[in-house]
Amino acid sequence: MDAIGLGRLHDRATDSLNLKIEKPRYRETREEVMKCVAHALLVAAAIFAGPLTAVAEDAKTAIPQFQVDALWPKPLPNNWILGQVAGITVDRFDRIWIVQRPNSLTPRERAAEQNPPPSRCCAAAPPVLVFDQSGNLLRAWGGPGPGYQWPETEHGIFIDDNDFVWFAGSGKPDGQILKFTMDGKFVMQIGKSGTGNDSNSTERLGSPADIAVDTTAKEVFAADGYANRRIVVFDSETGAYKRHWGAYGKKPSDEKTPPYDPAKPPSEQFGNPVHCVRFDRDGLVYVCDRTNDRVQIFRKDGTFVSEHFYEKNTLATGSVYELVFSPDKEQKFIYMNDGANGEVRIVDHGTKEVLGRFGRVGRQAGQFTALHNITVDHQGNIYTAEVNTGQRIQRFRRLDPQN
Repeated sequence: MDAIGLGRLHDRATDSLNLKIEKPRYRETREEVMKCVAHALLVAAAIFAGPLTAVAEDAKTAIPQFQVDALWPKPLPNNWILGQVAGITVDRFDRIWIVQRPNSLTPRERAAEQNPPPSRCCAAAPPVLVFDQSGNLLRAWGGPGPGYQWPETEHGIFIDDNDFVWFAGSGKPDGQILKFTMDGKFVMQIGKSGTGNDSNSTERLGSPADIAVDTTAKEVFAADGYANRRIVVFDSETGAYKRHWGAYGKKPSDEKTPPYDPAKPPSEQFGNPVHCVRFDRDGLVYVCDRTNDRVQIFRKDGTFVSEHFYEKNTLATGSVYELVFSPDKEQKFIYMNDGANGEVRIVDHGTKEVLGRFGRVGRQAGQFTALHNITVDHQGNIYTAEVNTGQRIQRFRRLDPQN
């Protein structure tokens, strides 16, 4: 950046920090002053934040560059606070949708809901929240209601090409996926809450993690899941069962398998959880076998195509949590999030080779604590969601022009 550019940035930061704090005409609390100072410091940090340079595996390869937007989203209204955010997606209007877990919040975090409240903050936000590109909250809804079984543990959100919103749930009794309109009107439930997980069941799922919908074929695919070990397909209009398959396109088994060992041959079964399902431009189905550190690719009829390993020596919770394709016509890149290693990988869609990566485990802007989900808008900006003690969403603006 030239000296003029740096000077302008310095002037902007100085203006933001140059707070004229006068003796209050009436009573002004120290807390209010500190809030103003803290906001100014955050603005200055955002101004001076540099791009998150993706570390390239090959110096000759041009890869996308991103910069964290430390001021996105804007503060929530109604004294609301987020719990674990277990799903994030973008609709065709480039609005950002999340599903979060109100029940993951502690009593201290929900103190304002108690009677009498031990402190002013806070109250749990509804499970479903929608933001615009500027980070403004547009709508919020979700939770138990008549005619359907809301998941015990919210997990995964998908919006299909007909603007229906789909949810899964990873709680132990969760054996269902749900379909709603964008304004929260219930449409359909597939499966049911209960017990008795079975990877070959045609009636219920086993703690499903994710959903993808083929509106042309009228089929909904579920990554099933935390208890089952399969991809299962239903009619997206009627809910009728259609087919399912396990790793390598074979029949899944619920027999206990040994823990993942990178030194041994790959498992013939999916591990738990089967954590994501996505379609690429060619209609291939990408499946995140999280704890086995791999992506398996299939045709939509379940025919196995190929498998690819990433950070193969990762044990812990696995290295392949979720993935999304860049929005350019060719879908040149796959963005893959890794919760165990706290990073986003940039993968060549054609070769499946890692081109670069950004992020690390941490709590500052641009770092990740329990990174769980990822999505991308039509401008190429990336959005991430964090569970456990992360409890936040982040936006990473794409800096380089898309081809």
